[in-house]
Amino acid sequence: MTDPNPHSLQSTDPARDILVDLAREALDEKRRARRWSIAFRSINSLILLGAVLVVASLGGEPAGHGKPHTALVRIEGVIEADGEVSADHVIEALQSAFKDENTRGVLLQIDSPGGSPVQSDLIYREVRRLRQLHPDVPLHAVVQDICASGGYYIAAAADRIYVNPSSIVGSIGVIMNGFGFTGGMERLGVERRLLTAGENKAFLDPFSPVKPDEVAHARRLLDDIHAHFIDAVKRGRGQRLKPDARLFGGLMWTGTQAVDLGLADAIGSTDSVARDVFKAEDVVDYTQKPDFSERFARRLGATAGAALAKALGSLEVR
Repeated sequence: MTDPNPHSLQSTDPARDILVDLAREALDEKRRARRWSIAFRSINSLILLGAVLVVASLGGEPAGHGKPHTALVRIEGVIEADGEVSADHVIEALQSAFKDENTRGVLLQIDSPGGSPVQSDLIYREVRRLRQLHPDVPLHAVVQDICASGGYYIAAAADRIYVNPSSIVGSIGVIMNGFGFTGGMERLGVERRLLTAGENKAFLDPFSPVKPDEVAHARRLLDDIHAHFIDAVKRGRGQRLKPDARLFGGLMWTGTQAVDLGLADAIGSTDSVARDVFKAEDVVDYTQKPDFSERFARRLGATAGAALAKALGSLEVR
């Protein structure tokens, strides 16, 4: 009976065995080359797609540039340098909005719990600068669900602030938080070994006991930043603020309460302000956010690396 597997028995012909081994090696080499080729074609395709998307994102303008309109700049989410709501993105949008000769008014549509005081201050200063450069173009803020902390910091630079009766407004304060693990470490028998050059390098280290002098220094930092915040609000809102000691204590208010306290000016929405205040019902969105191509570019290295690693993982090493 014939063996169904001709390679199960060792051949008695050395020359034939050599030829078989060479054929196997050639086949394996072709497989490896094909897998490498697939991997690099995939990477090149990703790079090409990213380039096409970047080029596509550079073209075109918001609809409505050719006629009078309300320019909209949205501030939605946490304000942070590396996030979607950064000073760079917001300032670029504001500059584009003011630059357009058909802009009848600029609306900051804010729905943010706050974020970086530095990013908020940069936007605040740019708003005030642009208002001085373009005195004939009003800039108002419209609050959506929430305009708190850094969000309100920015809103305070606007000519007027409009809210919904149920909007949440305020939180004019600064916070620093963390945790302390010293009690848990003691119960677990964990010893903290910390070496520093500089007596305050481990400032407020959560694994070390609290030091009163460090807490006092942290409070001075917070008070200083809080003072900047209060000054910005006072400069922006002026005499409209009611003499209420609670205003700068970190509390939040409804839209209706905010109007009563002078933190906001009136009830209104994006559509109502564009239509009734700016008399420019057409709204053009100038908001600058990382689009798909930008996010794609940021992730391209990791994606290409993952594709290459996957291809390498499938290679046979003999």
